[in-house]
Amino acid sequence: MMGSDPDEERLRALDERIAKARAAAEPKRSAASKGYSQGEVAWRMVIELVAGLVIGLGIGMGLDALFGTRPLFLVLFVVIGLVAGVKVMLQSAREMQEKNDADETSARDEGK
Repeated sequence: MMGSDPDEERLRALDERIAKARAAAEPKRSAASKGYSQGEVAWRMVIELVAGLVIGLGIGMGLDALFGTRPLFLVLFVVIGLVAGVKVMLQSAREMQEKNDADETSARDEGK
């Protein structure tokens, strides 16, 4: 029985070394592979832009129908919706870029 105890300890130590070696050998994942692919990011931005336009279109059509002023509010709120959609799209792009920069910085610091 005493002969099996050192073998178990050696096996545990070997398992730990193998786990560490596997962790070190795994390739570092980029921010895109951790979260969203470039296609998903592009679709998100397109949807944000289109959502702004559609919401502006709906509000403009509703106000025009309510007040009887056909193109006035429609044009105004479509432009406002477009501006809002572009603003949200640019904010999302900025956030993703900052996250990507932070991930690259942390990966570079880990490599040192």
